[in-house]
Amino acid sequence: EQARVAALFHEGQPVSVIEAGTQAVVVLDNTPFYAESGGQVGDRGRLSAAGLQFTVSDTRKQGGLHLHLGQLREGRLRVGDEVSAEVDEARRAATRRNHSATHLLHAALRKTLGEHVEQKGSLVEPDRLRFDFAHTQAVTPEQLVEIERLVNAQIRANHAVETRLMNYRQALDAGAMALFGEKYGDDVRVLSMGEFSVELCGGTH
Repeated sequence: EQARVAALFHEGQPVSVIEAGTQAVVVLDNTPFYAESGGQVGDRGRLSAAGLQFTVSDTRKQGGLHLHLGQLREGRLRVGDEVSAEVDEARRAATRRNHSATHLLHAALRKTLGEHVEQKGSLVEPDRLRFDFAHTQAVTPEQLVEIERLVNAQIRANHAVETRLMNYRQALDAGAMALFGEKYGDDVRVLSMGEFSVELCGGTH
């Protein structure tokens, strides 16, 4: 995806140009990179042009902007330059699978332990996921087996992942699960995998 460099920061200060070897933050006028949010890690990848390579090691959000953190490996990068923005697709795909798995796990926990179960946090990385939830007691070995069985059955069912933009109230009325404490706008993104899991989510799946 083609993008233009809107701003550059080095050691927290705005600069107009950076040289090879410099650690910096790049802001683009548009980006395919996912910024760390909702427990999902930010994308990695690269920005490139003729004679220029910038390695993106993390992507974060700040004040509505996507910040591409990394190092200029080759060339000279200036504000206004056109670059090709390329996400590490293998890492993105692995992260996407683990994020979908957290949704399936959440639904399986609620079906097995009860509707009172609430997600309290999560970490979604390419090689693992962590899911934090509240429950009244320790999960038994038998319940763990049933939770795993339910999740694996849904993975084998291979339902299409569908996303819809809806009004917040309509989404809740349609059965979408909202996370307690999260702030949602008037319009929300509803992600569903068959009828097993329907949640509000802005992440990649």
